[in-house]
Amino acid sequence: MSLPTTTISPLRQRMLEDMALRKLSDKTQSAYIRAVRGFAGYLRRPPDSASAEDLRRYQLHLAEAGVSPVSIKAAITGLKFFFEVTVGRADAISKMSPVHAPRKLPVVLSREEAARLIACAGNEKYRAALSVAYGAGLRASEVVGLRIGDVDSQRMVLRVDQGKGHKDRYAMLSPVLLRALRVWWRTAHAQGKLLDGGWLFPGMNRVNPLTTRQLNRAIHAAASDAGIDKRVSMHTLRHSFATHLLEQKVDIRVIQVLLGHKKLETTALYTQVATEILRQVISPLEGLPAG
Repeated sequence: MSLPTTTISPLRQRMLEDMALRKLSDKTQSAYIRAVRGFAGYLRRPPDSASAEDLRRYQLHLAEAGVSPVSIKAAITGLKFFFEVTVGRADAISKMSPVHAPRKLPVVLSREEAARLIACAGNEKYRAALSVAYGAGLRASEVVGLRIGDVDSQRMVLRVDQGKGHKDRYAMLSPVLLRALRVWWRTAHAQGKLLDGGWLFPGMNRVNPLTTRQLNRAIHAAASDAGIDKRVSMHTLRHSFATHLLEQKVDIRVIQVLLGHKKLETTALYTQVATEILRQVISPLEGLPAG
């Protein structure tokens, strides 16, 4: 019996090729395809036949439906790529309005909370993975993308291969983090879970890396067991890493390099959540003469 096959339209295939040519990440490609598919569902005809007014009405439809500014911005970005690159009709998006998503302060753990969270991770693999996220400020995708050979104990750095923006960089490797990784390596090596030159954090099948979804499930469970009622994610550990370095008076430009930020203003956000620094500032109220 032959199974039905899913056919891809020439238009979608062209868009997939355009995204592959520009080496967009799988996550970005999925988001762009989702944006065009959502618009096509609203339009009820091929999306490349849309007018500028159709796109304006679609944005209005999303706003009236209560879609968040972040999601509307993502939809516009995907449609912009589709019409500018794949269709070659930059004029089509001329009536779509820029959306400014509100910028919220990141959730940051205290040092004590970070220690409790890591201690409550389900096993040595997850404790080591969370230690990397907090101790080196890596993104979840960068943690699971580490290979054994990326741990350079001679230079005390972690090599991050093709991080966000397809950029290589080095992250810090502290002695405490190195010890945690060695504990995990010895355990995993003895159990035959690691391949030579393979993933530092393999999944159930050691040929494949741990997934970011598995890592997020692990940190949510650890936060619950640690009694932390903040909204915790893997990125919370990265935020906490940057904030705690800033409170230790590490130069913000150094933190920018460690995080792999392109713009200093992105790193500067952490000055607003570095509460230990804020507490050291003397209010002008303290200098007023007694009445």
